[in-house]
Amino acid sequence: MSDGRLRMRRNERLNLAAVHSGFTYQLQAVEAVKGMEYAALFHEQGLGKTKIGIDLALEWLKADVVDAILFVTKRGLIANWSEEMRLHWHLRPLILDQNHSSNFFALNSSSPVLLAHYEVLKTEERRLALYLRTRRVGVILDEAHKIKNPETEISKVLHRLGPSFVRRVIMTGTPVANRPYDIWSQIYFLDRGGALGMDFEAFKADLDLTNDLWADDGKRKSFERAASGVFGRIAPFSVRETKASAGIELPEKVIKNVPVELAPRQREIYDEIARSLRTEVVVGGRLIEDDAESILKRLLRLVQVASNPRLIDESYGETPGKLPVLDQLLAEATSADDGKAIVWTNFIDNADWLERQLERYSPVKVHGKVDIEGRNEAVGRFKTDPSCRVLIATPGSAKEGLTLTVANHAVFYDRGFSLDDYLQAQDRIHRISQQRTCYVWNLVSEGTIDDWVDALLSAKRLAAQLVQSDVDQWEYESAADYDFGRIVQQVLGG
Repeated sequence: MSDGRLRMRRNERLNLAAVHSGFTYQLQAVEAVKGMEYAALFHEQGLGKTKIGIDLALEWLKADVVDAILFVTKRGLIANWSEEMRLHWHLRPLILDQNHSSNFFALNSSSPVLLAHYEVLKTEERRLALYLRTRRVGVILDEAHKIKNPETEISKVLHRLGPSFVRRVIMTGTPVANRPYDIWSQIYFLDRGGALGMDFEAFKADLDLTNDLWADDGKRKSFERAASGVFGRIAPFSVRETKASAGIELPEKVIKNVPVELAPRQREIYDEIARSLRTEVVVGGRLIEDDAESILKRLLRLVQVASNPRLIDESYGETPGKLPVLDQLLAEATSADDGKAIVWTNFIDNADWLERQLERYSPVKVHGKVDIEGRNEAVGRFKTDPSCRVLIATPGSAKEGLTLTVANHAVFYDRGFSLDDYLQAQDRIHRISQQRTCYVWNLVSEGTIDDWVDALLSAKRLAAQLVQSDVDQWEYESAADYDFGRIVQQVLGG
């Protein structure tokens, strides 16, 4: 019997047919990369990369270039991927988790589909390496920015395993999750340094958003040249679509900063901490560290006080400046019969506190101390219970994989320095199936570190767009100001 007929019978046995057809841009993405040994799918969040990944896997199986496919995602998205697979194809995955016995069964079965979260790879590296010696396995990394730091153990494991996969695909809507150099480790997994080089430190040195860029024209020009050249080096195996380029008709997304004045005692606490930290990070009117993230980590207490002084002082009894403003925004957002909103905070204790303060909206919460079952239950209630008007969440627990288009308002009570957290969180509401104008509200305490966070995220966003080729160098230079480097010294009085 010919190879073609054997393949046809195998495909019929496995029922390798998509249940639903994709959008044109999804079909084009599959067509573009299905024959490549490795590829990067960088479609903007909200464009259905899960469907692309499933259809791509089907193409690999139908063409008989793989025996099995390993999908890797974040722990909290396993249930979401399982549901998407039920919707879009007939095969059911075997799930690798922390149960070594069931993992042994899965890795010794004939199942063509495995689904795992990233942490499993650390504990099962040895058995996975043996598995890859006996099977032709394709791998699809979902939310691939998980391996943006080449020094983490998960990144190292995948860099070691990478060459043994016969097909390698990374998927993320935010390849530049926080800094331009975040893309290096993800691409290294694909091509072992072929496009962006073998030396991460050298790559990082050329693409670092340091605090002194605003005052150093030569360094600024060098950064811009390096950033504008990245996508051209990876373009032969990369596909990137934004909501605009994909032709998706989504409602408008309106982003507004809402200025807030600190409460009197809150201002006193803030100024006291700022004075004590000033001597640590500003010497002779200059920052003693150039790296913006290192500075922000040291100034985390200022971010907390600008949000809610209770995060550092349980005896604080005053109403923080942001709470009345938040309550007013939520009252307006939920005034319609179907009005719902998401409140984002970076702090678990804040989420718990806000749940009590916003009781009249029958809120639910999702954060790192709520187990997976509890998170799923909270999200389910938010989606289906008309009386539940507000979801309070931390970006780390709910920024990815969730479609929350029952809401069209997202309020950032506070923000950290992660661009990925900010973009992913706001786009939980601005996705396919959203029918209403979306509003993103950033509460910014005036004259505080919030001003710097806002400028830093704007700079990171623009740099990411340049690296991802969403804007060209001229557009970038016309908009870039690097103000975050100047503002941090003003905030500290330097």
